[in-house]
Amino acid sequence: MKLTVLGCSGSLPGPSSPASSYLVEADGARLVVDLGNGALGELQRHVGYRGLASIDAVLLSHLHPDHFIDLCGYYVALRYGPHRPARRVPVWGPENTAERLAAAYGEHPEPGMGQEFDIRAYPGAEFEIGPFRVTTARMAHPVPAYAIRLEHAGSVLVYSGDTGPTPALADLARGADLLLCEAAFDDDAENPADLHLTGREAGEHAAAAGVSRLVVTHVPPWGDPERAVEAAREAYDGPVDAAGVGRTWNVGS
Repeated sequence: MKLTVLGCSGSLPGPSSPASSYLVEADGARLVVDLGNGALGELQRHVGYRGLASIDAVLLSHLHPDHFIDLCGYYVALRYGPHRPARRVPVWGPENTAERLAAAYGEHPEPGMGQEFDIRAYPGAEFEIGPFRVTTARMAHPVPAYAIRLEHAGSVLVYSGDTGPTPALADLARGADLLLCEAAFDDDAENPADLHLTGREAGEHAAAAGVSRLVVTHVPPWGDPERAVEAAREAYDGPVDAAGVGRTWNVGS
């Protein structure tokens, strides 16, 4: 699997990055994981405008705008652009995804965006999208939020989405080749519970899961990704990187 960062700024776009979005590719298949503010432009940089119609699926961790709002622009491209897809693009997310997307664009719930997107709720069990096996787990966040585990040909990538500390993340990430983990909070601050992780907490979850590599992400514009990396290294002795727009990793190789 190839992981490419389209956006990694936490909570809102920053001067050097769109909000959360990641492209995962394997065997010619393409998944988009989250599509936050500003990420649609970066996606087109990698797949081209025509490529928007051929994305195999979009997986949403949760329905805060910094993780899904560019689906509104994606909808416009599919509905009104000159290169319409031969089939609806599958979008997976929490149970109320269809209603939330319609509300975000000011559409009536029926049909909402259902003519452009095939919107589905996570089934509560593993499922397959092309060559990928997908498993999700509920995280600790104020709205329904999911971490996502992607498996392909023996390689494993896990994305935390947004979460406070929870053993469910370490359980889902067990033995992963790469854990893409949020680290929005500073370790020296008094942080609210069940919202985000610190750099050190990201490292603690990576260590508990026994992952091979940790990539910290979702650091807000006022934060310091390298500080989050150093904090993670206090708890995890494997390789730690900071996500950055355009950075890529070949997962499991």
